[in-house]
Amino acid sequence: MGQIILQGISYDKKSSYLRGPAMAPSLIRRAYNSDSANYFSESGLEILPELFDDKGDFEISNYFDIEKITAENLKKNTPILTMGGDHSITFPVLKALNAVYGPVDILHIDAHADLYAEFEGDKYSHACPFARIMENKLASRLVQVGLRTLSEHQRAQARTYSVEIIESKDFQIDKIPKFKNPIYLSMDIDALDPAFAPGVSHHEPGGLSTREVIRIIQNIQAPILGADIVEYNPKRDINDMTAMVCAKLLREIASKMLQI
Repeated sequence: MGQIILQGISYDKKSSYLRGPAMAPSLIRRAYNSDSANYFSESGLEILPELFDDKGDFEISNYFDIEKITAENLKKNTPILTMGGDHSITFPVLKALNAVYGPVDILHIDAHADLYAEFEGDKYSHACPFARIMENKLASRLVQVGLRTLSEHQRAQARTYSVEIIESKDFQIDKIPKFKNPIYLSMDIDALDPAFAPGVSHHEPGGLSTREVIRIIQNIQAPILGADIVEYNPKRDINDMTAMVCAKLLREIASKMLQI
């Protein structure tokens, strides 16, 4: 039996601009198993496929089924890694995790705060998951890193929910606070500058490098109860470049899950 639960949530109906992230899970898997790379993480751990309790990819028609599917796949004391999908999936995944562990600390790496009270009339939009998470008290702490699109509304929301923000313009690795409690890691691929990850729906220049994101992951010293990799849009990728970035980050996250 694998040491990490792996699930793919093929869903992008809450995307506000472009569809495509529903295609991501199977392509991240293909990149992960590509003959162009091996399974070794930078820690020296070999993250072989058999280390995953792989539940497969789930084609989602009803958004609210994501929580049920995640709850069925979860096992206490076994971390869960989810491949999305657009960022809306994080709210129902956190609801399932909360039922097992209670409120968690969250490290959220993204170009966007995703704190809108509602977006284009949809309170479950991919622009809103962290507003839903905080208002439902699913997180005891939310730290956001890499933001570079903060609107006045989202700044107000951040103040309301006491969100700790390190914008991309202010990024330094030592500014990221240490976590004392187990965490959930939410990794939106558009946190990276488009030069490193062009396969996203929203190209936001001025982002983090692949190395900076890897350093953030490697510097985590708290147990990771769960994580997601979201918003990879294969329709905009170039030569599977972003798929390989997703596979690399999946390997590094899994390695960190196993180390702590």
